[in-house]
Formats: sequence, C-alpha cells, structure tokens
Amino acid sequence: MLLPFTEAGRGRPVVLLHARPTDRTMWGAHLPLLAEAGVRAIAPDLPGHGDATVPDRREVAPWSDVLDTLDHLGVDRFVLAGNSLGALVALQAAVTAPARVAGLVLVGYRPHDQPASSRLDAAWEAERTALAAGDLDAAVKAGVEAWTSAGATEEVRTHAARMLHRRLTEQLAHGEPPQAADPLGTGRAALRPLRGVPALVGVGEHDMPDFHEGGEGLARDLCAGRTVVIPGAGHLAPLEQPAAFCALLLDFVRGLPQQASPAGR
Repeated sequence: MLLPFTEAGRGRPVVLLHARPTDRTMWGAHLPLLAEAGVRAIAPDLPGHGDATVPDRREVAPWSDVLDTLDHLGVDRFVLAGNSLGALVALQAAVTAPARVAGLVLVGYRPHDQPASSRLDAAWEAERTALAAGDLDAAVKAGVEAWTSAGATEEVRTHAARMLHRRLTEQLAHGEPPQAADPLGTGRAALRPLRGVPALVGVGEHDMPDFHEGGEGLARDLCAGRTVVIPGAGHLAPLEQPAAFCALLLDFVRGLPQQASPAGR
C-alpha cells in the first residue's frame, strides 16, 4: 500500500511517523522548519489514519507500507522519527530493513508487553466507554485529556481533537484492521540488530509513567544513552513543542555520518 504523504525540503531524508490518535497533519509546523534547515522531511499517513483508508478487513503492515512508499519516492536510506505508534512503526521498519536506516528518533514509546499503569488503563477505559455509548465527542475529549499536557495551548488541543475525531470516526465505520505478524515478535531480542544504528529516545515531561519507563527500557535495548525529556509536553510531545522537537531532531541528524550518495536527492 502506497501511503498518502506530505513532504518539504531537500537533503537527507527524514521520515516523520505520527502517533495513534493523529495523522500526518501533526507535522504541519515541523515541515517548514526542517526544510529550512536543509532536510527532506517526509510525513506519511499510516494505514487507517488520515487519508490512508483501509478497505474492510484488509490486513495491514504499516512498516512495509512505509518502506514501499519510500521506494516509490526513490529514497533508499533515511532517518526515522516517530511518536508513540510512529515510534513502534519506526522500529518495525528498522528491523525489517536495518541497512536502510541511518538513525532513529523515538518519542513516547511503550512496549505492548509492559503492564499498563492505572492512569493509562483509565484513559483507555474512558475512550472505550464513550465509544460504547455512541458518544464520539466524549471519546475525543477523553483522548485529548489523556494525550496532551495540562499546559497545552488551545490551538494544540483543537488540532488534536480534530485528528482524533477523524480517526475514531474511521474506526467506528470500519473497525480496526487486522495486523500482519509483528516483525518485533514478542520479546526484545528482535531489537539487537539495531544496536549499531544511532538512536535517540525521548519522552514528554508530563507523559504517563508508562512511556517514561518504556523509553528508558528502549534506550537501554538500543544502547542509546539517557532518555531525553522534552519539557512542557505530554504524550504528543512533538505536537505540543514543535520547535523543541525539531531542534532535538536536527541536532541528532547533524551528528550522523554524511551519506555516501544523494539518495534523498
């Protein structure tokens, strides 16, 4: 499946992968900043999000769709930057094609086998209960409260609500598409081939403890050093703090070895 995408700039390709309750528009403020800094920023919609509609009951493999879309764009080697679901898909794509990945920037990650905190369980339950009652507005409100910080601007909250409303409407209409077998398997051993890939792991200052713990574990697994805390942000840290996230990302990219060929054009 070729994914809808937005891109800007020329230079080293950086692929921006969005969080679960959002779509590629979460990167709207980032694209011009990255392009101005000499990066080719590519932001796709993941299957079932935004404009990437999935036919009923079609099995999806988001990591393969990302790689296929980059093939279509003629991008051979790239940096993957993901938030939440996007961080997971970045890891899945990286273990599928490790030689193509120049670096990883992963924010708000939690492995599926990590027990959920009471705070995370409550967030999921609030959304499920509202959807079961047919109250889409309440589900959206619960999601915005869960995934943004108390200090998020009204603009950020409105944008998050708009993306989440679209995502939940699609989910109610078509259900969750079945997932192909996860290339990460059920344990952390699958991450071992990525230990030679430069990586940065981050988390929003005000995110749930699940993602602080998940980030710390991932940083250990990838030998990525200390987890970077993004001040004044919740789970959707890049959306809340685009300038800070771009500064972090660009500092990481500039520290990578120069590419041997202009694969990103």
